Amino acid sequence: MADATAAPARPDASPADDAGPLEPAPLLKRIRWGGTKLGTLLGKELGEGNDWAESWEVADHGDDQTVVTAGRYAGWPLGRLVAERPRVLFGRHATKPDDSPRTQFPLLIKFLDASDTLSVQVHPNDEQAVQYDPRENGKTEAWVIVDAEPGAVLYAGLKPGTDADALRSASEAGTVADLLHRFEVQAGDCVFIPAGTVHAIGAGVVLAEIQQSSDLTFRLYDWGYRDPRGNPRQIHLDESIACTDFDRGPVDPVTPRPLPGPSGRSERLVEGDYFVIDRHQAGEPFPLPSDDRFRVVMTLVGSATLSGGPEPIALQPGKTVLVPAACGPLTVEPGPGGVTLLDSYLPN
Repeated sequence: MADATAAPARPDASPADDAGPLEPAPLLKRIRWGGTKLGTLLGKELGEGNDWAESWEVADHGDDQTVVTAGRYAGWPLGRLVAERPRVLFGRHATKPDDSPRTQFPLLIKFLDASDTLSVQVHPNDEQAVQYDPRENGKTEAWVIVDAEPGAVLYAGLKPGTDADALRSASEAGTVADLLHRFEVQAGDCVFIPAGTVHAIGAGVVLAEIQQSSDLTFRLYDWGYRDPRGNPRQIHLDESIACTDFDRGPVDPVTPRPLPGPSGRSERLVEGDYFVIDRHQAGEPFPLPSDDRFRVVMTLVGSATLSGGPEPIALQPGKTVLVPAACGPLTVEPGPGGVTLLDSYLPN
């Protein structure tokens, strides 16, 4: 039930009710493979320790809620905006393709710092996910590399000819790495990981991750890792095998597709069923598209000012802004060295 004491007692606003861009406070996660680059590269305020692994920039996943920090909706968790202001937030996407209302923000947006190699994982698709957890979605995701140490690698997909029996045997024997497609990466690479793709992030990689709102992961192999007490982590072998798409084969970085733009360079990185990702690289001001749908803008390189809202917003590396569908026209004004932004939104 809506909290009538904390917001105007009126129905959801029309698209003309412009709240301006929203600045969610990130949720920082500590995991054993994390490091400190979320702070040094992306400006996050980290506490003590050197295991800061993930910064959830835009999240509406159970108790994990990013909260708006300023403006008309300051203090609102994202889930409340979904429930009480769906038309302002989603515009044309206030209902799903089946015409049912949205009850969750559909994307989970993160930055990751992998100072050590992550486990080999696979994610279920939508139909499989509900069999394991009725509250969950499938997990299709994409990575855009922000920084990579020399020789850093990603693992994405299986070598040709790998079947379920071979993968099960390799997991039990500790030789899964022999079946994985492996390649070196550099800043700017983008890799699209549909649900069902076996994958792992290698050490020395910082990336932006755009994914379905899901935290359902099955661990296939963990490189022999043991915790400080000498215990291995759980391996979900049966679930991993069941969710793997053995027809996919090796997955390589995408080839960006140029887009028309008023200045600089704009390109399409991903165009899938769950999200679209464009990248804008510019040294001169340009308008941010405004077409009655939300956009998530992530700053990767350089600086800019996002103007046109109630207050200008400074864009620095690591800054993420959620632009509601009802937001009026905005302009990106790059700083002296230019800026590189990711622009993520729903298709159609």
